[in-house]
Amino acid sequence: MKNIFLTGMPSSGKSTLGKRLAKELWYRFVDMDKLIVKDQQMTIPEIFAQKGEGYFREVESRILKATLPNRGLVIATGGGVPCFFDNMDFIKANGVSVFLDVPPAILAQRIENHGQDDRPLLSGVSSLEKELTLKYEARLPYYSRADLTISGETDIDTLLYLIRPFL
Repeated sequence: MKNIFLTGMPSSGKSTLGKRLAKELWYRFVDMDKLIVKDQQMTIPEIFAQKGEGYFREVESRILKATLPNRGLVIATGGGVPCFFDNMDFIKANGVSVFLDVPPAILAQRIENHGQDDRPLLSGVSSLEKELTLKYEARLPYYSRADLTISGETDIDTLLYLIRPFL
């Protein structure tokens, strides 16, 4: 049972769809951000504030690479995971990668509706949509290497239909 790695920008639906996908496939859902918080015994904003982004990216990569292949996992990666070190190579070699491609305007709306300031790289920016657009454009070369790209809004039935040939 191949692992499934969900990639994409913050608020693209990795956790929400990931939980549903895992349930439908009888896989286990794993949220990398929660693993990092547990490992470090502090929130992600605290990690960024106290130890910096470089340290966070190293922890993130270590946790990703501790993932054993063929365990029947649906893994919601952090938005930047594919873009650092050789993380995308690891993802591609150890499971099926899915890029949830959601336009920055929709991401900004979702984040604003969420109302929590728990995304350190987006905290306090003057234009959320503009910042998301810049990050999206910078990350797209990594995201586009995924085995499967799902553009815009999707539902669990569509995701199941599209991912089955890869499993």
